[in-house]
Amino acid sequence: DLGGMAAGMELVTGVTARLWLVVFVVGLIGLLLFTSYATIARLFKWLTLVLFAYVATAFLAHPNLREILRGTFTPQLHWDKAFLSTFIAVIGTTISPYLFFWQAAQEVEEERAQGRKTLHDRRGATAQELKAARNDVTTGMLFAAFIMYFIVLTTAATLHASGKTDIATAHDAAEALRPLAGDAAALLFTLGIVGTGMLGVPVLAGSAAYAIAEAEHWRGSLNDKPKAAPRFYAVLILALLLGLAMEYLKLDPVKALFWAAVINGALAPPLIALVTLLTSDPTVMGEHTSSPLLKTLGWFTFALMTIATIAMLITLR
Repeated sequence: DLGGMAAGMELVTGVTARLWLVVFVVGLIGLLLFTSYATIARLFKWLTLVLFAYVATAFLAHPNLREILRGTFTPQLHWDKAFLSTFIAVIGTTISPYLFFWQAAQEVEEERAQGRKTLHDRRGATAQELKAARNDVTTGMLFAAFIMYFIVLTTAATLHASGKTDIATAHDAAEALRPLAGDAAALLFTLGIVGTGMLGVPVLAGSAAYAIAEAEHWRGSLNDKPKAAPRFYAVLILALLLGLAMEYLKLDPVKALFWAAVINGALAPPLIALVTLLTSDPTVMGEHTSSPLLKTLGWFTFALMTIATIAMLITLR
């Protein structure tokens, strides 16, 4: 993600990506260290509007409507390594393990902001609170799927249709898109990459910090000052610095993103099973257990992702 942001800015400004890498890492560390959770959340909500750049890019690419409809409603399934790994990667970018930790941490942060500082204060939830959380997640997932569809549509209608399947960097993608869809599409695509990174990188690093802090029983919150939660912020900064180091090792960022998504997809089924079991248990949820429909969808998703992961491992042999 850091590499994609830096490459995109190099394309727009002409300034080397190595400088932009440092600028983004230092800027994000400053944002996470010296602002409150409320400020970060408010900023991210407005920043999501940048993702509509992908929707605009898709229309500028002038895709074939008949091909769009055929590809959308009659997908082709293949039993091979490329298809199965891509299938898991697509799911892994949507049902990602780190999002379980981020969403849970976000709910706690918002309760703390309401004055519920202790575990006892936060125990239980009203029907209204659960409804608000459900609306939050449902809206976010629908929006994510909507944007993802247009990203897939854009690349299918331009890069794939012209045989450009060896994209290694964000710079490659934007440069390949320029002659196919014009300067405006390339600029919007680049803007989308930068916006995605600005949203994704803090959430990824923050999720790691929240997960480790919770597992180790450390104090950790983006509302805490660094002095109050030094180990939490140390994990957060280390995650960003590792991302910076990986980019300087000249790893292929597109392959790194792809296989990270595959790993996310392969690791998600145990978490889905755990969440489905917990939300079906009245000793945990009281009267707010999941409906039969949600339980069915949970186990269906678990089975689908488990089977797909096993099939992919078989084809990789």
